Amino acid sequence: MTPPFKPALIALALASGLANAADDDDALDLKSAEPAPAAATQAATGPRLTLELVALQARGQALGSDSGHRAAVDLRWTGKLAGPWRFGLSNRLDDIHPVLPGQRSTRHHLREAYLGWQSESGQRSVDLGRINQRHGPAYSYNPTDFFRRGATRSVVTADPIALRENRTGTFMVRASQLWDGGGASLAWAPQLTRSGRENSTFSLDLDGTNATDRVVLTVGAKASDRWSGEALWMVEEGRSPRLGLNMTGLVTDAAVVHAEWSMARSPRLLDTALGGPAPRLRHHQATLGLTYNLPGGLSITAEAAYNGAGLTRAGWQQLFAQGPVPVAALFSTAQADQELAARRAWMLYATQKGVLLKQLDVTAFVRQNAVDNSRVVWAELRYHWPRFDLALQWQRTAGAPSTEYGAYPYRQVTQVIGFVYF
Repeated sequence: MTPPFKPALIALALASGLANAADDDDALDLKSAEPAPAAATQAATGPRLTLELVALQARGQALGSDSGHRAAVDLRWTGKLAGPWRFGLSNRLDDIHPVLPGQRSTRHHLREAYLGWQSESGQRSVDLGRINQRHGPAYSYNPTDFFRRGATRSVVTADPIALRENRTGTFMVRASQLWDGGGASLAWAPQLTRSGRENSTFSLDLDGTNATDRVVLTVGAKASDRWSGEALWMVEEGRSPRLGLNMTGLVTDAAVVHAEWSMARSPRLLDTALGGPAPRLRHHQATLGLTYNLPGGLSITAEAAYNGAGLTRAGWQQLFAQGPVPVAALFSTAQADQELAARRAWMLYATQKGVLLKQLDVTAFVRQNAVDNSRVVWAELRYHWPRFDLALQWQRTAGAPSTEYGAYPYRQVTQVIGFVYF
């Protein structure tokens, strides 16, 4: 590996170990919920303020050990105003060390800031502002989550669920209509800037979330008490229209199946990373998963993901043969867009509540690139007090040097995180 690439991967490896799982419980609840495309603003919760303090140790075979630390202040607030009006605010300030070359150690994230109106019946609503609109029930990869592209300003987690929950929202106007058994929403996200990506501490990151005009139509339907789904259609300036479908079904009282699929004409990730001609071809993206809830609070999810624009085995070899610049470009784009870099991948995700002690929870996952056979394993022990959580997290990567996860210089990252809730 050439020297110019090494500092970036070192910081990237340490940053990816800084997993923020403060909202994992909320995120996991979303997986079994029916799609609600026309949902209005969230129910009022009042302000929720969290302070996070992190210390970590990273170890590699050739690079020895390094340490890092992070502090974060996280605010979430939804409330009611006069009459039918509501508001939402979601804000985060991170201070990360070490930091990626060329990046700032302190970064502010305005995830959501919106004003909402809802009819007296609750069936119609209009929202205006920055909204984190998420679609799709999958854990590792969401082909129907059309607003994910460019929404990850900085990587502070290896957990894809927590990463999705903490990304930056998109400025939009959204109108919604509910009816018995379903609903629909129409969202317009205008182009607000054409400049390059900003790097200031308090940047709104408009070039990531609002660089083009987008219109997304979503229609959700509930086929029965056990099966529901969504259909999505996105039209975007300078890109081909994208169609998406997702569904969730209760197979048995203990098993939930979920699936996502989308299709559009787009360039291959490899062509984009190499900077050469990038013809637009018809590509399919899909995810299929099954969650099984066992007695005693253990929940296990198995998931397979496919990205027709992702890299094959030959594509990974070609990418690494070109040197550090295209490799860094691909990793950066895939992380910012929450995109699946490999053609195929799979994931196992498990949670266990009340392990030995009522207040002790365990979460773990293994995520594997099925093309180059590299993988990342992550586990967390978390103990809950009324206003404080203490977590021990461990992460390990495996794979040859010229593979997705094997390229990380640190094979193992261990960290301790304290969460203080106000």
